[in-house]
Amino acid sequence: FSTAITITEQPVSVSVPVGYSFTLRCRAQGRTSLQYQWFCQYQSDCRLIPGATNQDLPIIAEQTQLYTCRVNDLHRNAVFSDWVKVEVHQCVARGLPPRLWQGEPVIVLNPREQRVEVGQPLQLQCAAMGVPAPSYQWYHNGNMLEQQKRKRLWITHTKVSDSGTYLCCASNSHGEHWTNAVDVHIGEQSQPTSLCCISLCKIALLVGNNRYQHHPNLMAPVRDVFELRHLLEHLGFQVVSLLD
Repeated sequence: FSTAITITEQPVSVSVPVGYSFTLRCRAQGRTSLQYQWFCQYQSDCRLIPGATNQDLPIIAEQTQLYTCRVNDLHRNAVFSDWVKVEVHQCVARGLPPRLWQGEPVIVLNPREQRVEVGQPLQLQCAAMGVPAPSYQWYHNGNMLEQQKRKRLWITHTKVSDSGTYLCCASNSHGEHWTNAVDVHIGEQSQPTSLCCISLCKIALLVGNNRYQHHPNLMAPVRDVFELRHLLEHLGFQVVSLLD
């Protein structure tokens, strides 16, 4: 019976830089002695790993692959562990991971600012290293997006209300790390945005003129402009000053 063997420790997915050394672990219990055999899958090619017959599988990360372990007993009962993903980052920024890295999440790809027309798809991407592999949670204007729990945020048909600030939290058992926050602009908003800016921003234009053709010179237009500028800036105006 398949229940004669029980997996007691499943291997876990990891997300690591190329060249990183680590070990996948599988533990099982059975009524007789047990035998282990590891398999890997790259794209659609699944193959047995020669000599990988121990509970632990040492790996030097070279490319992203899937792994599973088959456990069988002397009565030909066999079970497979969960498939786990070893995600390998080929291009990692200098200084990552930190020298004393314990497997806590490290952001290696931040999302980028986007401008999207209404009704068009929105895609934001991030990535993090971690052992175990981090889980992801996206936020919009500080609010958790319940359905966005992958490295890639995808909205098929955007609405104006999708505009705002986005960021993602990558977390595992060692802690959490946040991506940079990015702004997303949805729709043809150039005219409303400019009107909004005019209504919210107070702008003052000061002209200090002392070169009149048919009028005597004023007492101190330059000083007046200087003093008015400081007064208006104190009141929250953006001031443009012109002289003569």
